[in-house]
Order: sequence, then C-alpha cells, then structure tokens
Amino acid sequence: MILTNGGRRIATATGAMLADPDSLGNPAEDAQETLFDPEYWRARGELVAVTGGRGSAWFIASGARQWVLRHFRRGGFIARLSQDGYVWTGEEGVRAFAEWRLLELLARRGLPVPRPVAARYQRTGLRYRCDLITQRIVDAEPLNAALARRALPEPVWRAVGATVARLHGAGVDHADLNAHNILLGDIVSVIDFDRGRLRAQGAWRARNLRRLRRSLAKISRDLPSDRYSDETWGWLMAGYGQAK
Repeated sequence: MILTNGGRRIATATGAMLADPDSLGNPAEDAQETLFDPEYWRARGELVAVTGGRGSAWFIASGARQWVLRHFRRGGFIARLSQDGYVWTGEEGVRAFAEWRLLELLARRGLPVPRPVAARYQRTGLRYRCDLITQRIVDAEPLNAALARRALPEPVWRAVGATVARLHGAGVDHADLNAHNILLGDIVSVIDFDRGRLRAQGAWRARNLRRLRRSLAKISRDLPSDRYSDETWGWLMAGYGQAK
C-alpha cells in the first residue's frame, strides 16, 4: 500500500487502484475489483440509473454511499478500433488516475467538483482499460436537462458563469466544458474532468467558453426560444466577469 495525494494506491492482480480511505473504507482484497463491476451492484439492487455520453456511467446507491461509476470509453474514429482500450505509457498516463488526482486536488481546494472515491486500471500487455468512482452530487440535474424542462432565471445563469470563472481562476482547463457536464443543485457544480488539467492562465479559457456556448446553442435548437439566447449567454458572462 502506498499513500499518494491524500489517497491510497493498492496493487491488484491486473493493475492498480487509487482510493480515498475515508470514502471507500478498507474493502477486502477479493472485493476490490468487484467495486468497479456494474453487475455486482445490479445483483445487490443498488444500481439505480444509467447515463449516456461517451463513457458508460452508472449511479450506485449502497446505504449511505451515493456514487457514480464510470467506465472510460474511446470517442471518435478511434473507437471503431478499440472501444475502451488505451495505449499503456506508464501509470502516470492512466486517464482514470489523472482524473482522480485532479479531482482530489480540486476538492481539497473547496472547488465545486465531485469528490473522487476510487480509480483503477487493468493492464494487458501494451493496453489498459480503466474506471473511476466519484461521489454523486445528489439532487442536482445537468444544465441541458434543466433547459429541456424550463426557462432558467438570470441568477442561475450568473451562477453558472461564476462557477466557470472560479475554476478558470484556479487554472482548471476542462477539456469538455458543455451543458451536460454542468450540474444545477444547491450550488452549481462541474463534472467529468477526463483530460482536464491545471494550466497557467491563457487562451484556453476562451476556448472553454466557446465550447460551452456551442453546446448550449446545439441543445437549444429544438427548444422554445426562451430557453437559451444571446441574452441568457450575456447573463452567464456577466456572472463570469463578476467572479474574476
């Protein structure tokens, strides 16, 4: 067992895990791999929902545990060759581990992101597969789902902008900032930091915002005109500017 960044590295038969002892506890050795198996949770009646997207994600409700389990899958053309296999470049390059470490750091800084629970990789030769478990942000819904149901008032848009500004101010470059990865609840949170990283301030912030704007325009095409407009984007940017 090796401690790293507030977590614990656990060697497994096919690779390794990173875990937060406070969230995960101390599972028996023969139970470590099953934590990442959706069928294990389904058999226990604790797999409560499935979400779409490029990866495969499941909600897990196990007593006081409210988790999200995500299996990393490839996107784009490369997925035709391998849906979930990645080239092994060393443990530092494992995508689930990189996201776990980033989330652990951001959570410790008090930023509105899910707390990481555990990550693992399974290596076969020069390829690996990986998974990530995070704390579920309960009683929250994605921005795209909220817009599909109702028009959002100006304070909500400003809060979204302020949250993005907080992350940008901390140097967080989210690789896929879109309306699916912003959650509205008691606070505005951001999820899915695969390929995210910390960077010095620069042009990437504008790229993040352009990506978010494209996402909002795309999902609103078939929605009533009051759901998203130049005015609502202006509210978001006002919140972004005020939070700097």
